[in-house]
Amino acid sequence: MPKPSTSPPILMQINPNSLTSEAYRSLRFNIEFSDFEHEVKTIAITSANRGEGKTTTALNLAVAYAQMGKKVVLLDADLRKPSVHIAFGGDSSRGLTSFLNERSSMNEIIHESYVDGLSIIIAGAIPPNPSELLASKQMNVLLAELKNSYDLIIIDTPPVLMLTDAKVVASKCDGVLLVVEYGKVKRREGKKVKDELMLAKAKLIGVVLNKINTQDADDYS
Repeated sequence: MPKPSTSPPILMQINPNSLTSEAYRSLRFNIEFSDFEHEVKTIAITSANRGEGKTTTALNLAVAYAQMGKKVVLLDADLRKPSVHIAFGGDSSRGLTSFLNERSSMNEIIHESYVDGLSIIIAGAIPPNPSELLASKQMNVLLAELKNSYDLIIIDTPPVLMLTDAKVVASKCDGVLLVVEYGKVKRREGKKVKDELMLAKAKLIGVVLNKINTQDADDYS
């Protein structure tokens, strides 16, 4: 899958020496060397609300793992407002939804990206029943097959507070990363997100503090 000319920047690819790229490598390191009870091969990435940077985090973390030699697949499970296909281009009609509706095989929906070691599964056509599709046995089949074929599956999901979709996907994954925009999410919202994920029996493995500027970082430290 070639890189489209209008794709949003993936800093891990275009500026690997930037402070932001180093932050993604640090996130990768923390996940790799954290002492989790079980092996983490499927990671759902979500946020409280839209616009907090969950998709950017998913894109760059996937590239970060691919750059260390891992065989990675990035799955767009935001079936209401997908955006991974914008970053990587290709046919936006055949993807996750066509597999879940049993119209395409797994091999037909997996695309190689322009990043070595990174494959992409776009969301596909927006369905009328996203939550039901994500909760289906066919979704379980896909995740099981991907686990056998890849070292890591990173899944971009919708925001937790807006839709049930993210909780459905999170409950099927080994771990969940919550992306929080610095200064935007109130403590009350943060607690609600945590409670929602716990009710879904999801395993929160970390919180990514996003969109923090240098001055704020100095103050925080």
